[in-house]
Amino acid sequence: MASKYGEYVWHNGEYIAWNDANIHVMSHVIHYGTSVFEGIRAYDTHKGAAVFRLREHIRRLLDSAKIYRMQPDYTVDQLIEASLETIRKNKMNACYIRPVIFRGYGEFGVNPFNNPIESYVAVWEWGKYLGAEALEQGVDVCTSSWNRIAPNTLPALAKTGANYMNSQLIKMEAIQNGYVEGIALERNGYVSEGSGENLFLVRDGVMRTPNLASSVLPGITRNTIIHLARNMGIEVIEETIPRESLYIADEVFFTGTAAEITPIRSIDKIEIGSGRRGEITKKLQDAFFNIFTGETDIPQEWLTPIY
Repeated sequence: MASKYGEYVWHNGEYIAWNDANIHVMSHVIHYGTSVFEGIRAYDTHKGAAVFRLREHIRRLLDSAKIYRMQPDYTVDQLIEASLETIRKNKMNACYIRPVIFRGYGEFGVNPFNNPIESYVAVWEWGKYLGAEALEQGVDVCTSSWNRIAPNTLPALAKTGANYMNSQLIKMEAIQNGYVEGIALERNGYVSEGSGENLFLVRDGVMRTPNLASSVLPGITRNTIIHLARNMGIEVIEETIPRESLYIADEVFFTGTAAEITPIRSIDKIEIGSGRRGEITKKLQDAFFNIFTGETDIPQEWLTPIY
């Protein structure tokens, strides 16, 4: 998963060198996790380089900030343009985009209100999150011993740096035990999501995915896959899913901006279906990647041209 970083980073309306994008060690975000962020991809498409569902990502970014009572000085449209111009200034096409908003250096202590709100956008070239071969061969995962954050503790609908401490525990445990990724359960023991991915399962041609009450992030790729599946005539149900349903599914796969659509071939050393990418997973992968060749019909606003 080699990375090629951009030369410039957008910071509060100005461009600075990548190596100058630094913060003070006493910044509030370092001590108290007060950041919200997004992960967005730009693709080389049949009509040139374009960002996938940029507006939806930036809207979710500002929704996350609002939940945490952060008020950046920038609108959705301004952050969209900042993202596009950062890509242009770094002369990139296909790349990963990371806007982040956080509380910076000011007063120390849990009370965050007197700290400045800092806004950044960085871009870099990033390969397949779980490995290029994973898209075809699938990955081996485990059920994590760490539950997903419970309602009324931290808001799961916000994409925050603090939430990803939970994600790191899930990810590290999986790696230490020889798996690629972990699946977390919510507080009642029902399926939630991966450390950084939403989850779908297929049985008898019907797709199911945990509903938003299952402590899941409302993923943009999750929404995309639901849209594509329903357009293909596949029934999709959002519901509470028992853990054991994973083991007897015909197919299980992850979705996410980084992971895209990654099949799961085993869970807790139990083979899923035939132990390789399933038919519906393959159809959805094809439909997803064909968005960028023009072969899949999508709402026009889903692709924002860069140049």
